[in-house]
Amino acid sequence: MVNTLAIDKILNVREKEKKDAQQAYQQSVDYFERIATAMYTLLQKKERAELAYEESIQEPTQIESIIEQLNYIETLSKQIENLQRDVQLARSEMETKQSELTNAHVEVKKFEKIIEFRKRDYEKEEKRLENTMMDEVSIQQFLSCKNR
Repeated sequence: MVNTLAIDKILNVREKEKKDAQQAYQQSVDYFERIATAMYTLLQKKERAELAYEESIQEPTQIESIIEQLNYIETLSKQIENLQRDVQLARSEMETKQSELTNAHVEVKKFEKIIEFRKRDYEKEEKRLENTMMDEVSIQQFLSCKNR
């Protein structure tokens, strides 16, 4: 059989790296989803708060209540700004992990192809040797029949 032991070992290492990259990518996706969901929730809260503010302005309301609503909206805006930075960092990290996963997948495929080519070359060589041996046997049989 073809000797691909060294390449098989490298392939195993590359497959482990790919598996690790998949896990890291999935963790980055999960983190991104958590941060994005938190931001979405804050945006909904801010939207509801702004609607409530608009409604309260239309009716007679105490100044303290309006100030309180504005402060709440401002707090939500600051939280959203902070989360926007976190979302961007999480997105960037997720894209980096996706790139690493793609590279790991390509590396695995390279070694799988090398093994496949070596096996194919080995099979071709075996077939060639078999044909050569069959030719020799045929020649020997022909010569032995001719000598009789």
